[in-house]
Amino acid sequence: MTNYPQANADIFLPHMPDVARCELSLRELNQMWRLIESSAKMNCPAEARLLLPAMVATRTGFAHLEQALVSNLVHEKVRHVLADLGTQARYAIDILVRNLFERTADVGFLATDADLCRFVAGLDDDRDAARQRLSDYRDKYTVYDEILLLDLEGRVLVQADPATPVTYSRDPLLQQTLDANGYVETFRATDLRPGKSRALVYSHRMLHPDTGEPAGVLCLCFNFEQEMGAIFAAYRDPSHRANMLLLDAQDHVISSADPLWIPAGVRVPTNADGQPQLLMFGGREYLVRTFSSAGYQGYPGPAGWKAQLMIPVDLAFRANGGQSLADVEPALMQGLLSHAQAFSPSLHELMSSVTRTTRTIERIVWNGKVTSAANDQVSGDGSHSGGINKLNTVLDQITETGERSDALFSHSIQDLYQTVLASSISEAELTSQLLVDMLDRNLYERANDCRWWALSAQLRRGLAQPSDQQTRAIAEVLAYINSLYTVYARLFVYDRGGRIIASTGGDDIVGQYISGDTLGRVAALRSELDHYPEAFGPSAFYGGDATYIYHAAIRHPEQSATVVGGIGIVFDSRPELLNMLHSGVAGRANMRAYFVTPQGQVLSSTDAACAPGDVLKLGAGLLEQANAAAAGNGASVSRIMQHDGQYVIAACTRATGYREFRAVDGVEQPVLAVLLQAFGPVRNELPAQAAVRIERLRDTGPDFAIFYAGRTLMALRATQIQEAVPFAKVQRTTSAGHPARLGMLDVPLSGGRKHFVWVFDLALLATGKPGAITDNSQVMLAHCGQSIIGLLVDDLHSVQQFDSADMTDSPFSGGETGLAPRLIKANQGNVLIQEIDIERLFARLRG
Repeated sequence: MTNYPQANADIFLPHMPDVARCELSLRELNQMWRLIESSAKMNCPAEARLLLPAMVATRTGFAHLEQALVSNLVHEKVRHVLADLGTQARYAIDILVRNLFERTADVGFLATDADLCRFVAGLDDDRDAARQRLSDYRDKYTVYDEILLLDLEGRVLVQADPATPVTYSRDPLLQQTLDANGYVETFRATDLRPGKSRALVYSHRMLHPDTGEPAGVLCLCFNFEQEMGAIFAAYRDPSHRANMLLLDAQDHVISSADPLWIPAGVRVPTNADGQPQLLMFGGREYLVRTFSSAGYQGYPGPAGWKAQLMIPVDLAFRANGGQSLADVEPALMQGLLSHAQAFSPSLHELMSSVTRTTRTIERIVWNGKVTSAANDQVSGDGSHSGGINKLNTVLDQITETGERSDALFSHSIQDLYQTVLASSISEAELTSQLLVDMLDRNLYERANDCRWWALSAQLRRGLAQPSDQQTRAIAEVLAYINSLYTVYARLFVYDRGGRIIASTGGDDIVGQYISGDTLGRVAALRSELDHYPEAFGPSAFYGGDATYIYHAAIRHPEQSATVVGGIGIVFDSRPELLNMLHSGVAGRANMRAYFVTPQGQVLSSTDAACAPGDVLKLGAGLLEQANAAAAGNGASVSRIMQHDGQYVIAACTRATGYREFRAVDGVEQPVLAVLLQAFGPVRNELPAQAAVRIERLRDTGPDFAIFYAGRTLMALRATQIQEAVPFAKVQRTTSAGHPARLGMLDVPLSGGRKHFVWVFDLALLATGKPGAITDNSQVMLAHCGQSIIGLLVDDLHSVQQFDSADMTDSPFSGGETGLAPRLIKANQGNVLIQEIDIERLFARLRG
């Protein structure tokens, strides 16, 4: 069994009161086993001599299980906390880097704006028009809090925000930008943003429209603090027990979700490998998880930046109102538990060890009762001898303590199981939230792009004064934009009649018309702040596949109320949506992710069997519940359920928007993200044999060894049984012979000799139907005269006394050849036990 290192368990155990209580209870049970062992040695040493070695082995086994259980409880709780922290950290840095990637494209395109380039080059001196142009841009791309244009000497020509006037800059980033062919990313204090301790600036040189020489610099100032506040709010632990941080390459804090707790500028310990260790900071021990970005579309993000979650160990394991599994149907829980080997090998191994030990105890007691019956010296009044009575008392104590041990282990394993599943549920919920957040942030950019590009002077003049030269200019502008914004399959411009005059991605659609409905909606847009998104669906402009197409009206350059055409931007939904889903799944086995409509129609999926346009059929109203949650607090919903023949954890979140995106109902198509984590196929086996409790009524009469065979209670005289052993000891054979013969078993004899006996399927012999071989299967060694055979049974039950008053002839005996001519009436006749006639059994095998 794989255990958590004991040293680590000892470090964390003081912070886990529930595990500590469990450990104390286990130690008390260990003392009980020692007391029973001592009692047997003192009170009935002769009778118990055959049981003592097994009792010692059982006690030792429970001691090992105690250590394994405590270690695994500690391990799973630590793993659960680190997994939660890691998920939050990974998603936070991923979201931030994807956002900043868009900024690199923005600055590259705006730096080529014809009107702004003319202004910077001195060919146009209308400062108010330039400022309005920048303000229009900032109104659409609200992630920027300032935009500035500077000349070659660092003089500020115009800025979007007059509230923080800047006239001149000596920042070295200006010369660095003039020397660069692309964008420059700068994060530090700068005189471009007076009054701020630091700013994230994306700068790009601007070229003279006539000479092509550098004429100035464009600076886009990202509203960094606001964006980090939004990320912290979305992905930080809601209970605020953990702090979320953004770190630089030297592990200094750039931003903190709680700066009063951990301020910016301090250096903190990191844990990029996710090791289960405690790290010290500010005199307090923390569990820490750190994630760097894998980059996006070739953009790596600012050098060395990473997200980190830190939680004090004294708070890490407190209950935080997570989902309880108490309301999960027992059949679902049992089905999931049957696949523990796949999703938690250590849990499965622990469960199996506990089951084996429990079975061993039951077999010890059963064999002890059989042995005492065989060796019993019955007095004249039919009572047991003193030694046998004492042995039976010890056996009863073993039974009672075994049941207590099994109950405690089962309860603890259930807690452990709940921890494992709660971690999976929490991760699935957070992942579905990330996916809709990622989608909304992406589509927010698409809505901004089409509205801004519709204001391009080249596009407006080209449609207002159409000519071949203007059409070629429009095509060049579209090609340049598409080279910067690679998330688009194509961009196209159409005139007032809906005829496409220019397109990227090939000229195959040039000359075609957009639909009349789309044209009418675009022409009806009231202002340059409005856009029209086509519902996700198949489009000829995307090769017949389904996608999003965003439209904005292009207005006359001098008569803004007059619409002269429009621009359509075709989102490359196939790879882009799939990229988002795969980013959320992050290679986790057996997890599938989907974007769906409220009706379950699939937009994209990591499930190869579920194509766009298919309907994802989820039972139990999961989508409806997620839609209702979106109308409330926007929380994710999750549950354990059966889906497509699998036991799954399902989590679902509906997109609620980002900034002003989705702020107005009825504009954007509702979308939900669904996560399904499969744990294994639904089990269709027969339910486990229900335990039947037999009331003890008599202390006289012969002892009967009771067992299950063919899912039926049966019995043999205890004096006809030597002992029971696990079926695992049987050596299977395939040789011809009796159809009920299964294999051989070696039985030790006196003097160290071995004797091989045949093992037969008792259920097949008694009922005609073969017995099922499971982990509970046992082999009883039965004898008739000098002959011994092994009999496969489903499980052992107990050893009880019955007399002739409890017997009756069986109506199902099958005549003189039937193996069970009599029935034992237990529990006032409410339980019937078939008594196997050992002589008929041997006679049938000989025949």
